[in-house]
Amino acid sequence: MTTPVKKVPIHLQSSQNRLLIKNGTIVNEDETTDEDIYIEDGIIKQMGTNLIIPGGTRVIDARGRYILPGGIDPHTHFDFEFMGTKTADSFYSGTKAAVAGGTTMIIDFVFPKKGESLLDAFYEYRQKADGKVCCDYSLHVVLPHWSTQIKRDMEILTKEHGINSFKMFMAYDFMLNDAELYSAFEQCQNLGAVAQVHAENGSIIAKNAERLVAQGIVGPEGHELSRPEEVEAEAVNRACVIAKQVNCPLYVVHVMSKSATRALDFHRMCGARVYGETLVAALGTDGTNYKHECFHHSAGHVLSPPLRSDPSTPMALMNYLAQDVLQLTGSDNCTFNKSQKEMGRDDFRKIPNGVNGVEDRMSVIWEKGVNTGILTPCRFVAVTSTNAAKIFNLYPRKGCIAVGSDADIVIWNGNATRTISAQTHRQAVDFNIFEGMTCHGVAEYVIVNGRVCLDDGQLRVVEGYGRFVETPVFPPYVYNPQELDSIKPIREHINDVDLAPKLNKIKLIDDPCPTPTFPDSYVSTPTMRGMRPEGQRNIQESTFSLTEELDPERKSSIRVRNPPGGKSSKFW
Repeated sequence: MTTPVKKVPIHLQSSQNRLLIKNGTIVNEDETTDEDIYIEDGIIKQMGTNLIIPGGTRVIDARGRYILPGGIDPHTHFDFEFMGTKTADSFYSGTKAAVAGGTTMIIDFVFPKKGESLLDAFYEYRQKADGKVCCDYSLHVVLPHWSTQIKRDMEILTKEHGINSFKMFMAYDFMLNDAELYSAFEQCQNLGAVAQVHAENGSIIAKNAERLVAQGIVGPEGHELSRPEEVEAEAVNRACVIAKQVNCPLYVVHVMSKSATRALDFHRMCGARVYGETLVAALGTDGTNYKHECFHHSAGHVLSPPLRSDPSTPMALMNYLAQDVLQLTGSDNCTFNKSQKEMGRDDFRKIPNGVNGVEDRMSVIWEKGVNTGILTPCRFVAVTSTNAAKIFNLYPRKGCIAVGSDADIVIWNGNATRTISAQTHRQAVDFNIFEGMTCHGVAEYVIVNGRVCLDDGQLRVVEGYGRFVETPVFPPYVYNPQELDSIKPIREHINDVDLAPKLNKIKLIDDPCPTPTFPDSYVSTPTMRGMRPEGQRNIQESTFSLTEELDPERKSSIRVRNPPGGKSSKFW
């Protein structure tokens, strides 16, 4: 005899999907406000103060905390087979760690095996990810070579499967030559897709590596020596030149050096639609680790392009983020355990390339950027969430806190600290490149699609809870910057009923081309809260005065405009 399934009453099911966040400071990429947020069924329904909410709603008091859009990591590799092995982190362990650190969406890479079509590889990745992800995800697709069939598959992926970005390599055995890049970029432009490029001169790297091994330099230090800065900078410049020929927007992944950033900035100043991503690894550590006497330590830091031995590089890259020379940050999370890194003990060319970062990205960037005064909290939101949402056409569904947006939210304690360690992180890998770093900035609550998945520090993720999110072609931020002013989400004290007729008219706000500059006297000041109403009315229990509600003198929020970059007042 089977036991009957206990059914939960409908009214209780609804109450489990209702959440009110009150008393916190909301930080979007363009402003901070003191408002409450009401969430129902995974969507932000109301924002403001003195909200009318149903009974049975769970309330989280965020007093003294920031309320941030969930992080979007645009560069991860989970369940990835590479260099003869497979990453330690799967879509489950990787997204679980992402949520623990305040990231509520990742974008991974479909990487076809030799002889496999783009479509078959896409289906395989969907099968690997759909039942495992703890948060929403999208996919980029790698082009391992160029052919007529690749061109046809790109069109099918964009039109039928929600893919709007394709990645090409200028290094490794599957690198494309200049003519192939030209053709691939041209097809991206025709389709309205975002062309991505791994920019390193693979031919020079191969010759350098041969020379170093012949000289007996086989340890991890040979990895950086074979891939000097100018090899990265040359490839960035060449990719930008090729993209310009076909008027194709270009996204350069993992910009790791000052010279490569300067090459990118040159083309941006000339009007090119070029966007730069740097990595949390490049912001939080440097290439001096390659000279460490312990093989596991030095090999654990091997990724491509490599970390740079110039110790001023991390701060320089952070300043480039503040100035909008670089636009966003990823983790390039591609983890291999110590035993896997051993494959290259006698030849650095065989060390599997990749490091961790998906769990620690938000905290490390807050520590190195916001806590030092280089980034404002608003710019932090831009480089960890909003700009990725804009570039891949997920905004304003993702990357902002606004009525009608997905309820992907982080309640962030900017004063709390945590010490990073492989012994305590949630990832499956046994090494952490940020080992021992103490970071200000800790996620206390993480809400994914309206569900509290990190609850006052307790991780409560659900395997397979995340969804695949399609990325439409022709993202306005990339293809139609002249239309940016009309996409800004409307946050002025409205609910979802008010917003419904306007959802399809939301436009972007930031011009992606100029690099903003500000006078030295400019100081951005996040909102400081004073006494105000508790911000909650339960319509089943409360009484309230219409006279009070209509009082024209009452101010429901305080707004402080923060431009990208600028010095912080460091009040935290």
